[in-house]
Order: sequence, then C-alpha cells, then structure tokens
Amino acid sequence: MAGHEALSGRGAVVTGAAGGIGRALAERLVAEGARVVLNDLDADAVRRTAEELGAVAVPGDCSSDAGVRALVEEATSELGRIDLYLANAGIDGAGGPDSLQTSDEVWERVVDVNVMAHVRAARLLVPGWVASAEAGGQGGRFVVTASAAGLLTMIGSAPYSVTKHAAVGFAEWLSVTYGHRGVTVQAICPQGVRTRMLEEAGPLQDLLSHDEALAPEAVASSWVEALDDDRFLVLPHPEVAAYYAARATDTDRWLGGMRRLQGKLDVHLSGSGGDR
Repeated sequence: MAGHEALSGRGAVVTGAAGGIGRALAERLVAEGARVVLNDLDADAVRRTAEELGAVAVPGDCSSDAGVRALVEEATSELGRIDLYLANAGIDGAGGPDSLQTSDEVWERVVDVNVMAHVRAARLLVPGWVASAEAGGQGGRFVVTASAAGLLTMIGSAPYSVTKHAAVGFAEWLSVTYGHRGVTVQAICPQGVRTRMLEEAGPLQDLLSHDEALAPEAVASSWVEALDDDRFLVLPHPEVAAYYAARATDTDRWLGGMRRLQGKLDVHLSGSGGDR
C-alpha cells in the first residue's frame, strides 16, 4: 500500500526516538514509506529501535549546538536531504514538590532540550528549505512535539510548563515567518500519553489522564491525519481545543479553575506525606 504523499520517499529525522512518542512517530514514518534517521541520547536504545524499525540510528545530544550540527550533517549524509525534522525530544525537569526552587542548572537543561534544540535545528534547516522552495523545489516540514501544557498550563513542573509554552511560541513564529516560503510547521500538543514520563508523574498521573491517556501510536496517527490539511495544531486529545478556547475567552476563570486543581493536589500531597 502506498504511503501518505507527504511522507512516502521523504527523508525524516526524529529526535527522542528511542521510545514513547518518538518511537511511535518513527514507526509510522517508516510504515508510510519515509527514510528515517533516529536520534536519542540513549545510544544503545536508539540503535535497537532503529534496527527493529528499519531506520538509521544517529545517537547524540540534539539540544547542544555541536550535537544538532553533527546530527544534521550525518542525517543529510544518510538521507541525501532532510525533508522533515520531528523535534520530539523533551524532558520535564521536575525537581521535587516545590518547583519554584528548581535550580538554575535544571532550568538551563530543560530550556536547552525543550526550546533551544528546536531553535538550533531550525537555524540549520530552514535556510536550505527556503532556498529550495524559491528555486521551484521542495521546502521542508518542521514538527515540534510540544504538549497541551504549551497551550494551557501544567500543574507541577514550572520548567516543563514554561518551556512547552516557549516551544509552541517558537513554532508559531516559525510558521508566521517562513510558512509562505516553503516551510510547513506543526505543533503536536497531547495531554496524557502512556510513556515513561507519565508513569513517573506521581500524583499528577490521574490529572494528566483525565481525558484518557493515549497510546503513543494514537499520537502518531493524529499527526499523520493532520498532514491532509497541514494544520498547525495537532491535538490528539480533541478536548484540548475547548480548554484552549476557554482559557483565551476568560483567563481569570480559567486560572481560578486551575488553582482549585492545584489545591486538590496540595491536599493529596499533604495527606500522602509529601512536602510542600
């Protein structure tokens, strides 16, 4: 069966691809006929994943300037051309029950992975995509795995919530600035997904799973469906659209509701012996 026309035969890079959403995106890309390079800090895991899926592993740190340059260079060598870049790698930066006291070092690391990794990759890829499109060739597609936290607000980890807002903001800017010049930009914004990050969310797990914790494969399917109209926001949990609208329409009411949820979490943590 032929793959999706936006993916079949294309060269794609997926970061954070050893497991979870990244692996599911990579698996779907391969199934749709794309040629795929997988990146992850966990070298052994990403090599196993690549072997299982029929992809190429390029382990390394996609968040640092040197790391993303090496990734783009090696992926270009393997693929001939990078047509799609799926900036999926992300970390939560949770540093204990009082997120306000998260250290500068943790903040810097989360900003690097959740935001600057996207900026650094786009710096390298977008000029070539624009030049190709202007010459009558193909542009490119830049996909950010953000989070519903980037549209709403994440109770718990301040670094995660803030950087996911920034990731969506950068993707919006990229779309506005280059969307008419051959660069398609999308932001995938799920709520709870059955990954290790959700398993390690502690008392937040039930909250994040309120509208169902999806399998990573469902997130990948939502993204492929969104290719039909190249829509910017990919919402695997459709409820998020209504939440996003409510937040924009009456922000104070929204914040009041979120404070009530935080209060319930405080009571839970207090009752379970958690420190505040």
